[in-house]
Amino acid sequence: MGFHDVENRAWKELVPGVRVRTFWGEEMLVAHVEVDEKAIVPLHSHPHEQGGMVISGEMEFIVDGITRVVKAGESYIIPGNVEHQAIGLKYSQLFEIFCPVREEYKF
Repeated sequence: MGFHDVENRAWKELVPGVRVRTFWGEEMLVAHVEVDEKAIVPLHSHPHEQGGMVISGEMEFIVDGITRVVKAGESYIIPGNVEHQAIGLKYSQLFEIFCPVREEYKF
């Protein structure tokens, strides 16, 4: 259990234009993500379930070949092992949850 000050947590750049601040417990990891306009999270997959909500901005997600624009206030669930990518249509902030914990996001 713990309480964290998101504003004072360091950022980690995942790919150019995509930054993340993460917090984790035993079974899940939460992430505050910033995505610059036109930044691309390349097509990838991982065994973790991924859920998220766009806090501000607008993103294009391609999940299992299906393209969808997701705007502020909308959410998404990506099953484990499903290929997906994302493109920042505008500067965006996201809140994401991964289960189980993504070890490479612990920093």
